[in-house]
Amino acid sequence: MQLRFHNSLTRRAEDFRPIDPAHIRMYVCGPTVYDLAHLGNARPVVVFDVLARLLRRVFPHVTYARNITDVDDKINARARESGEPIGAITARTTADFHADMRALNALDPDVEPTATGHIPEMIALCEKLIARGHAYAAEGHVLFSVGSFPEYGKLSGRSPEDLLAGARIDVAPYKRDAGDFVLWKPSDTETPGWDSPWGRGRPGWHIECSAMSWKHLGEVFDIHGGGHDLIFPHHENEVAQSVCAHGTQTMARYWLHNGMLLVDGEKMSKSLGNFLTVRDILARGPWAGEAFRYLLLRTHYRSSLDYSAAALDECKAELDDFYAMLARPAPEARTPRAMVDWVLEPLGDDLNTPLALARLRDLRTLENIANVGGSPAAVHARTPEAWHPVPGEARAAVLEAAQVLGLLWQDPAAWRQGGGDADVDAAIAARLAARAAKNWAEADRIRDALKAQDIILEDGPQGTTWRRA
Repeated sequence: MQLRFHNSLTRRAEDFRPIDPAHIRMYVCGPTVYDLAHLGNARPVVVFDVLARLLRRVFPHVTYARNITDVDDKINARARESGEPIGAITARTTADFHADMRALNALDPDVEPTATGHIPEMIALCEKLIARGHAYAAEGHVLFSVGSFPEYGKLSGRSPEDLLAGARIDVAPYKRDAGDFVLWKPSDTETPGWDSPWGRGRPGWHIECSAMSWKHLGEVFDIHGGGHDLIFPHHENEVAQSVCAHGTQTMARYWLHNGMLLVDGEKMSKSLGNFLTVRDILARGPWAGEAFRYLLLRTHYRSSLDYSAAALDECKAELDDFYAMLARPAPEARTPRAMVDWVLEPLGDDLNTPLALARLRDLRTLENIANVGGSPAAVHARTPEAWHPVPGEARAAVLEAAQVLGLLWQDPAAWRQGGGDADVDAAIAARLAARAAKNWAEADRIRDALKAQDIILEDGPQGTTWRRA
């Protein structure tokens, strides 16, 4: 399958030509762990989970790296507000993030580096940038000299005039130029810090991703992904740091960015009362994680997506129809390769998940016709050939294609009874996170809630397992 993606760097669709077809390398910006993940945080996780699944189907080896930002001023502020130690906040919210994303059936990345685990690499990058004349030290800070990199602004499409207009009027006195940005900054005794050539301090946000991607994927890699809101300044600054430190022509060959997620047509905001976390969605019921994933895939990843409770209910109804088809007894059948390829073909065209879902629904219709009768004429009008409905064949193709989309992973009987195994696993992960944070009351609440559903947890040396009473 030839893949083609819209490259934010060139602003056009391009055939995907990997640096090394035997090893695809992709980096995606992950969460800053100070609170529960909101709906907007979940969108890139699901988008790039589908991309990673697709890449693994096409290429023999893929390394997907997604970072955890566990040193940040937002985390420091949350610790001051709550009185909770920083380590406890980051451990708990990282576990919460993992549990919530697994409830959406997002696979873990191959590598999940933490910022605090890569301080030496960040210091090394700062030293390289200073030595090459692209950064300077001032009053305990290290700053990148934007004027030293003529291509600054290429990714975001911003001109030097735009960049200057966007700089703060109250410019710090230690900056040589208003647009220069911080790579390293000093820490007081109450703030996390590490020893460095410039004194005790901590990294700026942008240098973190440059260091982690360099360590795990190399100086130049294939794909860098993230939300559209990260293009400037975060990704623009990553490019500048990485290219100037390593003396390369680029950092990543292809840049992919997903669009915004709105709630009821508005940007999420606590002041508007429409701020929703993934945990809020999962509370709707044991079906909600998969329904939300389906909702995320109904809209093309580069377009804005509008979440509403009604849209989530529509997605549940769609999944109800799929699971009803899967629950019907059917003979074992071969998996028609042409059907699977037909469903997945749109993913090769800039990850067109809406068309892939439409084709998956057509196969569901074919399977229903094969079992209960009806005319396949409408489906045949859309398929490349007049497939004859044979019980079990389209069903097998639906299951294989759905794996790449990350859908239909649950037991059909359990789904139709109101829940699936993935929801139990998510609850167990949330309980483990509560125990790690010594929140025994929450851990007991989760255990008792599962027990009320006739699900018994058993803790042992190999971890927590479960069984139905």
